[in-house]
Amino acid sequence: MMKVLVINGVNLNMLGIREVDIYGANTYRELLLYLKTYVKNKKIKAHFYQSNSESKIVRKIQKAYQKYDGIVINPGAYAHYSIAILDALRSVNIPYVEVHLSDINKRENYRHQLITNQSAIKTIVGKSFAGYLEAIDELMKVVGE
Repeated sequence: MMKVLVINGVNLNMLGIREVDIYGANTYRELLLYLKTYVKNKKIKAHFYQSNSESKIVRKIQKAYQKYDGIVINPGAYAHYSIAILDALRSVNIPYVEVHLSDINKRENYRHQLITNQSAIKTIVGKSFAGYLEAIDELMKVVGE
């Protein structure tokens, strides 16, 4: 059974409240229910984690070493500048897909540059919650489950 760690970064806990015109009205809890249903149907074991702390995200990635087959990560704003998260992802050598709910390429210029996706097998933007499902499917292809 494939094991996936789904990490959500800074401000993702505010879904449904923050910038509804960009991120939609669905809450973080609804995202989790959506994902839990999907992984259950795919017979994937998944662990979900959210933190607003860069150091806690790094620690979670480090603890994933030799425990998970893949990582889905939405680092939030950390995606644009966190070399620490990128280094942690590279360190554990676990295939990962980066997801962004909004289409960052159609937003402010400072959102166009990503740091954390530089070793990702794929980056998915602008597909809202469905982007996570695509990320899981991509990991299934890579891991061979």
